[in-house]
Amino acid sequence: MKFDIVGKRYWWFLLSALVLIPGIISMATQGFNLGIDFTGGTLIDLKFAQPVAVGEIRDVLKDYQLEGSTIQLALTAQGDRSNNVFIRTHVLNEDERRDVLKGFETKLGSFDVLRVEKVGAVIGAELTRQAIWALLVSWVLMIAYITYRFEYRFAIAGIAALVHDIFVVLGIFSILQKEIDATFVAALLTIVGYSINDTIVIFDRIRENLKTYKKSEGLAELVNRSIWQTMTRSIYTVLTVAFATVALYVFGGETTKNFSLALLIGFASGAYSSIFNASQIWVTWREHDEKRRTEQRIKGAK
Repeated sequence: MKFDIVGKRYWWFLLSALVLIPGIISMATQGFNLGIDFTGGTLIDLKFAQPVAVGEIRDVLKDYQLEGSTIQLALTAQGDRSNNVFIRTHVLNEDERRDVLKGFETKLGSFDVLRVEKVGAVIGAELTRQAIWALLVSWVLMIAYITYRFEYRFAIAGIAALVHDIFVVLGIFSILQKEIDATFVAALLTIVGYSINDTIVIFDRIRENLKTYKKSEGLAELVNRSIWQTMTRSIYTVLTVAFATVALYVFGGETTKNFSLALLIGFASGAYSSIFNASQIWVTWREHDEKRRTEQRIKGAK
């Protein structure tokens, strides 16, 4: 006898609420830790006497809590690494810039300062606006497609699961005050694609089983059977992407940590919402509609 996932659906809804509510409160009260892509920062252009590596630069910046800065080594015309380093970091005042430059000199040797200037946000409101539009347009197209292939209740349930996943990631990043930069936006869009794909697989199995649906079985039992029939695939999928994302988090370096963390949270939330939320929303809605139609028929018979 398989565990009755659908029968416990209100517990899954409660668990989602317990995760979402603290995140929403955090977003409303303390907001987000926006990175330099959104807030602007300081650009430092240095030319060292000796070649340096990105890791050496980042180690120095770490002493000043600036390890998340963007570091770029310039290349020569032949494609070889030169001694020029471009660093884009948070806005630094004069004293902070002086301390950072002194740290470079102490640990990496002499250099010439080619340029130090304050720069505006590379992305800021424009990317935020475009990302929101991209999500909204994709949701509208998803609703249209899923409604065409399945039915409108499947479409709305699927989008509700996507909104759940996005708010889970945003809420946890707000609570932990993890830095949000351009790669975070890319992670959100990746999560949307992953989550809806897993949800559609379960919906497709429900649709196939509906063709032989007998009311003696019950709609909840049918959905529970459909979920378990796709459970192995769901587990294998989430484990596959989790292994790759954990490797990226551990070995990918400082600049990819927040990106891979967002993916890990989103993939876990996406697997959860696909199995425990999306189909549960659909079956609850469908049962409510069937109950209402039955009551109307009884009233009409009277």
